[in-house]
Amino acid sequence: MDARDFITIGMNAERTLVVPAERTVGHFVPGMPFVYATPMMILEMEMTSGDAIRSVLQPGWVTVGTEVDIRHLAAALVGATVRTTAKVIAVERRVIRFEVEAFEGTRKLGEGRHARGLVNVEMFNKRLGA
Repeated sequence: MDARDFITIGMNAERTLVVPAERTVGHFVPGMPFVYATPMMILEMEMTSGDAIRSVLQPGWVTVGTEVDIRHLAAALVGATVRTTAKVIAVERRVIRFEVEAFEGTRKLGEGRHARGLVNVEMFNKRLGA
């Protein structure tokens, strides 16, 4: 399957999250502040990227994260409303590249690039022996 046949540059999505204590650095690392953790922000960016293209994937196909290049620019406290955005900026045969951002209101919390690979679930499971 060739992603260029059905995924187009400009496809996009947005997600909103109210930061819970369970997604903060302090939750994972004792003594650290209870601010939105970088890996959790990246998770939301990846999920938003998947949302941007999920509706055009054929049954039995998914995308998985393969690359992240993210800068975490500012902290957000528990209870903050964080909005993540993702936009397709390039499409290769099996790789879709995104520009991703995170905001609290108009304040940018993070930005960067993310890539997702197109995967046939059945073939993937066979290869892993699942």
